[in-house]
This record gives sequence, structure tokens and C-alpha cells, in this order.
Amino acid sequence: MAENELFAPDPGAPRRPDAAHDPSGHRARLRKRLLDGGIDALGDHEVIEFLLISAVPRRDMKPLARSLVQRFGSLAGVLNADPQTLAHHPGMGEATAAALRIVAVATRRLARQTAHEQPVLGSWQALIDYLTIDMAHLTKERVRVLYLNTRNMLIHDQHLRDGSLDEAQIEPREVIHKAMDLGAAAVILVHNHPSGSPEPSRADIQITQRVAEAGRLLGITVHDHVIIGRTGHVSLRAQGLI
Repeated sequence: MAENELFAPDPGAPRRPDAAHDPSGHRARLRKRLLDGGIDALGDHEVIEFLLISAVPRRDMKPLARSLVQRFGSLAGVLNADPQTLAHHPGMGEATAAALRIVAVATRRLARQTAHEQPVLGSWQALIDYLTIDMAHLTKERVRVLYLNTRNMLIHDQHLRDGSLDEAQIEPREVIHKAMDLGAAAVILVHNHPSGSPEPSRADIQITQRVAEAGRLLGITVHDHVIIGRTGHVSLRAQGLI
């Protein structure tokens, strides 16, 4: 695909005057507010509108942006939506879906790189930001294990499996043996609650204690079990459950 085809206008999309012929100056004002303002300078639908303009410069994208936010609930909901679902939304297509998808990809990569570059325990918020960006929007439960070296640097981020903790049947020996294979000194368990609330269940607490006990026998520390929800996160260590 040629470079100029990456964000080519969607076939059949209605054409409207481009920014150069925008008599209201709406796009120029939007651009100025973006460049001059802070993180909240634009509303959610205006951020989406600005992204869509880059993909299809000759259409009025405001109605489409508003319809996306209305359907998916928020800026995060739109950016984290399934790409095929986005592409089939009325007025959308592959080019406009790609324009939104690239933002989600870039955000995840930036957060991941930040989390990898610093000792985890000394930059806890960066880790939580990374996990929240990557997991809070998921509609199914995902279990991950973060493996750390003796300097508490993240050396491996393992997507263990999908499913609830009971259904996934996490085997403590599996987690600890993987740590030994990697030469890891510590682990952090992570999973999300698609329901939105990050409050731990009895199963969450029990599996954490089982993994921690197995780790103690072989010199592997379980630093924490972090539960990610749409409304925030919970650290089992902070709650005194490890």
C-alpha cells in the first residue's frame, strides 16, 4: 500500500468542503485550542473529530465523532473499540478506523516503554498507568504475570491466559517455575475485572496466597496482585492480603 493510501478516504463517503474552504473557521479554531490548551482543551468528541479529519479531510466529521462517543460511551471507549466494529459503524470505514486505532496502539506502546525503563517499585504509578491502559477496557478476564529481576526491573510480561481465576486454574508451580527459568527474583500477579469494580474476590485472595507460599519455598517474592477495573485498581498488598 502506498504511503498516501494509508488514510485514503473511504469509498462512497459523502464529500464536503475541506478545511481550506471552511467558512466558519471551525477546524482552525479546533487546531488552535489543541495547540494552545492543556489535556482538557478539547472535549471527547472533538478529539475524535480531529483524528477523523486527518483521515478524511473533506468531510464534516463532527456528527460522526458525536455518534461514536454516543455509541461507545467515552473517548476511551471509542479508541479501545474493536477495529472491525469501528469500521462498520455508519459513516466509518477502514481508513477512519485506522486513524483511531493508531492512537490506541501508540498510547499502549508509550505506556509499556515507560514501565519497562524504570524499576517497577520505584515507579508504581507508571506501571498502573500501563496496566490500566492495556486492560481496563477488556470485556473478558485476563491473567498476567510480571516477572522482575533483582533490581525490580520488568524482564517479562506474560499473558498467562484468559478466563476467571477459577476457570483459568492458575497453577502456582507454573508461575514460580517460569520465574526460575527466567532468573526472576519476584513476580506481580495482574488481572482485570470486566464488571468494572476492582474489589478482590475470595478466589483472588486465595490464589494470591497460594502463589506467595509457593514462591517463599523457592526464594521468589510475590510483590503484589493488582486487580484492574474500569473504576480504578486494587493492590492486595496495600490491603494487607499478602
